[in-house]
Amino acid sequence: MSITVNGLAELRKLAGSDLGTSGWIEITQERINTFADATDDHQWIHVDPERAAAGPFGAPIAHGYLTLALFIPLFTELLDVRGVATKVNYGLNKVRFPAPVKAGSRIRLAGKLAAVEDVPGGGVQITVDGTIEIEGGAKPAAVLRSLSRFYA
Repeated sequence: MSITVNGLAELRKLAGSDLGTSGWIEITQERINTFADATDDHQWIHVDPERAAAGPFGAPIAHGYLTLALFIPLFTELLDVRGVATKVNYGLNKVRFPAPVKAGSRIRLAGKLAAVEDVPGGGVQITVDGTIEIEGGAKPAAVLRSLSRFYA
């Protein structure tokens, strides 16, 4: 379920709003391996299912930064900002990874638009409090505060 706004004025009105949750996506071993290849991080806990099965989590786990990278496609399911010329990922204020994401698990994003603030150049900066949940998990995979900028 996506919220669609047209322009910065409508975006400003959403400050403080709950954005809901995205759909679930599966974290396959293939996705983990592709991320390992892209980042040159081939630690066994991610890419060696046999060895990882005997490791501390009982299965291979996704890289924390893979989980974090999926914030953007999950977020685009929550909020569609139209009528702007530029959308920029500005950064993160805080990120934590409370629980590992095992290969084969499914994750989704729950988000809240914590703030919308004007920035120089005629744009706005949004602050999103995000929780990446693991289906059936007691703890989230990631908790973060993301900053994005939109310019008309």
